[in-house]
Amino acid sequence: MLRWTTLAPLVAAATLGLTATLGEPPWLLAGCGVALIAAVLAAVHHAEVIAHRVGEPLGTLVLALAVTVIEAALLLSLLIAGGTEMETLPRDAVYATVMIITTGVVGLCTLVGGLAHGEQSFRVDGAGGGLAALIVLAVVTLVLPDFTITTGVGTYSRGQALFAAVVSAALWGIFVFVQTVRHRDYFLPPDDDAPPDEHAPPPSRRQAAMSFMLLVVALVAVVGLAKLLSHPLETFVEAFHLPRGVVGIVVAMVVLLPETWAAIRAAHANRLQSSMNLAIGSALATIGLTVPVVVVVATACGLPLVLGLGAKDVVLLATALLVSVVTLGTGRTSMMQGAVHLVLFATYVFLACVP
Repeated sequence: MLRWTTLAPLVAAATLGLTATLGEPPWLLAGCGVALIAAVLAAVHHAEVIAHRVGEPLGTLVLALAVTVIEAALLLSLLIAGGTEMETLPRDAVYATVMIITTGVVGLCTLVGGLAHGEQSFRVDGAGGGLAALIVLAVVTLVLPDFTITTGVGTYSRGQALFAAVVSAALWGIFVFVQTVRHRDYFLPPDDDAPPDEHAPPPSRRQAAMSFMLLVVALVAVVGLAKLLSHPLETFVEAFHLPRGVVGIVVAMVVLLPETWAAIRAAHANRLQSSMNLAIGSALATIGLTVPVVVVVATACGLPLVLGLGAKDVVLLATALLVSVVTLGTGRTSMMQGAVHLVLFATYVFLACVP
């Protein structure tokens, strides 16, 4: 147990508590930003400790669920506080999460892994099924609302939204069952790509329990600090006349920082299977868990919710999913695939800022 990973969640929680007493002076907001990054990195460490204790593929599921809890809590708090002004934020954040994972995270992992090891391998059995589920969920939640006629463009009726929430949660649940029970071997590293620490002794129950508690503290602090910094972020976006969708991108980047860092470290250590498990599992959890929660709360509270993407974003989403099919369809990757994904990621970010 590293000392800084123990202190970072506690310091982040204390910094968040100071804002209730001292308000939001600029120096404290800067400290909140530093504490947020430290808490995110600490969350990665503690999630990895738990992952080592429970083993693969349950280990990657721990971090995916943790990241999804952060995103759902943050989106709900902003949606309830913002009302009609935030009606597109869940869509922007979910879309940004899918794009960041399928282009940015996968691109960085394959590029870093390719530079370090030349060519890397993973199991197509698990990645293919997960990607197929992701394509269906992305279409149901982000594309079809543009083509239904019961309500306005980009929106679902109450019944349609609840149907989308149910099928999203059901498909995610089936994926988790396949990943952890029925076809667990699909998500284990190939024989020639076993983790170098495979035979390292797992942490004790006490260490795992301590990491779990610190992980919870870190995640709560991340949610609180991210929410606190969202208002200065909106002010910054307005000051530079950037589209409101940029807020969703920043929220998704902050939320995905723990998982991204963990996935890159795994790829650099020649454990690309863990990277793919993290990437696909997180993207599925984002839609399969976050969308149902947001839809149910928005429906219960009578909050407006716009899910459908614009034409430009539909094209970018389709391109990202198509490129992912090509990359994940062979079971082997090199730096070339990473470069392609990262160019698409840069295009997505640039066109989000300069539509």
